[in-house]
Amino acid sequence: MPINVNDPEYLKSEREYFESKTNEEKLTALNKMISHAPKHKGGENLRQQLTQRRKKIEEEIDKKQKRKKGTKIGIKKGDLQAVIIGKSNSGKSSLINLLTNVGTKISPISFTTKEPIVGIMNYQETQLQLIELPAIEGENFERGIVHTADTIILLAKKFEEFKEIETLLPRNSAKKIYVLNKSDLLNFEEKRKLFAKMQSKKYNFVIISSLAHLKDDLIEELKKKIFETFNIIRIFTKEPGKEKKERPMIMKPKSTIKDAAEKILKGFSRKVVETKIWGPSSKFGGQIVGLNHELKDMDIIEFKTR
Repeated sequence: MPINVNDPEYLKSEREYFESKTNEEKLTALNKMISHAPKHKGGENLRQQLTQRRKKIEEEIDKKQKRKKGTKIGIKKGDLQAVIIGKSNSGKSSLINLLTNVGTKISPISFTTKEPIVGIMNYQETQLQLIELPAIEGENFERGIVHTADTIILLAKKFEEFKEIETLLPRNSAKKIYVLNKSDLLNFEEKRKLFAKMQSKKYNFVIISSLAHLKDDLIEELKKKIFETFNIIRIFTKEPGKEKKERPMIMKPKSTIKDAAEKILKGFSRKVVETKIWGPSSKFGGQIVGLNHELKDMDIIEFKTR
């Protein structure tokens, strides 16, 4: 027996669903319908039907993405990858320019970004790969990149947009940072209320302005937050009598000397006859250690081979 739903928010979302022209718009409306559907036992069938409909639409969106000729710029995933996601005109291009100086085009015209933009963010002697994706509500949004990302940066101009973005976001276990843009348009009291609201949601967040002339400590705070989402250690290598390499290897916590050697070249650990180490895991500078020695962040290692 059909259930009669009188919730005005549900009815509004249902109307949006039937008026939607794209699967992405349908998915947004459908997620709203599910959130406002009756929670009592009589509404079980309706919720199940809506969930099945959502699954079908998600599959159609994924198929459409797979029919594309892959990512147009052939993105190779870096050791540390974060993606910037938001609606059209949310400030994604301005943000990636500030974080990476990639120099991407900025325009007030909606859906200017047609393909992913890749930049490198330098922080704490480490290079992080940042990717600006096309607008999440548009047909050029790259869901596949989101599936493999380590960190997701959700960018919005209004607090309410975060929920809209989350309903369209592919399922992913990546850590999330919520960035509220256009803070230069808010007064002190408005910022205080937004800060309290985001804290109540237990978001890992920062409130910023992406305008270049207002670049300040908040941008540095965001860089720090991005870096801290990665559970890594940085390991430097050096040759005898020389300074350490400029860029560290990115390793997982509790990695060993053997792991580091194998990352340099598969089978390399079998050629190592002696390893010296400097840094947090050493008892003294230049300590000789074995292959099973556990490394710590910012260690420096020197290999002697056959």
